[in-house]
Amino acid sequence: MSEPQFVAVDWGTSSFRLWLIGENDEVLGESRSGEGMTTARETGFANVLGKHLSQVQAPDDLPVIVCGMAGAKQGWKEAGYIDVPARLSDIPDLSVRIEGEARDIRILPGLAQRDPHASDVIRGEETQLLGSSRKMKSSDCLVAMPGTHSKWVRIVRDEVLGFATFMTGELFDAISRHTILSHTMKDSPGFDGADPAFTNAVHSALKEPELTTNRLFSVRARGLLFSVSPAEAEATLSGTMIGLELAGALKSAPKDTPVILVVSGKLRGLYEAAFHRVGLKFSTVDADDAVRHGLSHAARSIWSL
Repeated sequence: MSEPQFVAVDWGTSSFRLWLIGENDEVLGESRSGEGMTTARETGFANVLGKHLSQVQAPDDLPVIVCGMAGAKQGWKEAGYIDVPARLSDIPDLSVRIEGEARDIRILPGLAQRDPHASDVIRGEETQLLGSSRKMKSSDCLVAMPGTHSKWVRIVRDEVLGFATFMTGELFDAISRHTILSHTMKDSPGFDGADPAFTNAVHSALKEPELTTNRLFSVRARGLLFSVSPAEAEATLSGTMIGLELAGALKSAPKDTPVILVVSGKLRGLYEAAFHRVGLKFSTVDADDAVRHGLSHAARSIWSL
């Protein structure tokens, strides 16, 4: 086992992940909890971090690299945003240090798109971009990062030219819980990417996004008229929302631009199935690996490790 070189932390709104990293990015220890920014604001960021550092027995002089909501305005210390276009190498170069701490603790900044007609921000996913850079074999690519708020980022020669956020996951949750479709989906056992209802809905929404609200109501109507199952209704809603996301994300991208899909969990199967259905060229990077590799990339750049 190698000697520890630094600690990497992904600090979200409601989650906390810490890794003790050695040579060659070897994970020597790991600690996770639900002590995200919301909890840490009450209990103290330094207290939360200190507890987890003790759990992995991190040496007192080991530096810590942090990404995510700890750098938000409401977080430990605001790390600000880098305006795009920006090079990926700018991210570690503009990290901010937590003052008054014995060890060197740095927080990575987010990215901002200051366009009055397409205002957007990223905080946390910029680290996944760093961690996915080894997959960017083409000089021009799109990086898709699905989630509650899916991010699509255009990168040309390691420079972030722009990006767009799609509220796919949040809208799916709101529609499935708080509209008439909640009755149709009640007690659904779930579905996967192989479900034809899902892939057909992806294709339909991509081809005719202007009919989305009509197709959503049709889910309810089919449930009343043709006894559509809750699982099929849920799959159709999910496919419709993801297809709508693809319609927006691909609208201005050059044709055949390769896509790097950064994702994990159930969303991986859904987005891979969706991409296959619409004929996208893509490669997949595990989201957990991407954020850890991105933090490692930043740490080695900052401290010349």
